[in-house]
Amino acid sequence: MSDKDLSRIAALLRKAEGTDNEHEADAFLQAAQRLATLASVDLAVARAHTDRRERRPVPTQRAIVIGESGKRGLRTYVELFLAIGRANNLTCDIARDSTRVHAFGFDTDIDMAETLYASLVVQMVRASDAYIKSGDYAMEKVIKRVAVTMPGRSGGWRQEYQYVEKPVHATTARINFQQAFAHRVGVRLAHARRETEERLIADQPAEEGKGVALVLRDREVELADHYKAHSTARGSWSGTRAVVGFSERSRQAGDRAGQRARLSAEKAIGGRRGAIDG
Repeated sequence: MSDKDLSRIAALLRKAEGTDNEHEADAFLQAAQRLATLASVDLAVARAHTDRRERRPVPTQRAIVIGESGKRGLRTYVELFLAIGRANNLTCDIARDSTRVHAFGFDTDIDMAETLYASLVVQMVRASDAYIKSGDYAMEKVIKRVAVTMPGRSGGWRQEYQYVEKPVHATTARINFQQAFAHRVGVRLAHARRETEERLIADQPAEEGKGVALVLRDREVELADHYKAHSTARGSWSGTRAVVGFSERSRQAGDRAGQRARLSAEKAIGGRRGAIDG
């Protein structure tokens, strides 16, 4: 990667960070990302290049609104954002009620994660709605323990428990579908990022490749130190421990939908979006 190319990317990043106009910032960031992708250059390398002449941008944190308290489905929305965030070098703290995610990372990485989330969460909700409406999930049966009231031997009534076969509940199917969707999207994004970084290092002369690898490693250390210094999280998020039934059929359908999901941003990099309504 030539010095000229790195300078162009660094200049676009500086312009994006220096303007108060939201639309201009979006345009500059989009141009920087496009140029970086075409040249197979990670934005972290551009940041390191910028550091030679001026102050290097530092990690930051941002609160992302997932939804209103009490709204159904917030846990799977959080799981989707976490999957996207991990692939974009973010560390996240989650509110106990799953209404907000506090993302720690470089601003451009948070922008990218927000943009991807804004598109993918809509795709996930639409895909799961279509799956539930299809009724396919009901073809899978589960064994449930149910109470049955029976006449007593000496009069009166008594309760017995029986095991009966019933269709998977729609709520169980939706949760399993969305969890599988989020997992598959996270795997795809992580693979794409890892492949890009590996190719970037491999395409450089030996010494320059080592320099790129060092930049990426230094970024990880800096982000980890920033998180330790600024995170106020206590305990662990209960979302992953929530009790929910299992539906293999719904998970397979969600995984297929996650494989088909578009991973390109449908709006300018840096665009901000509120909580989803659906």
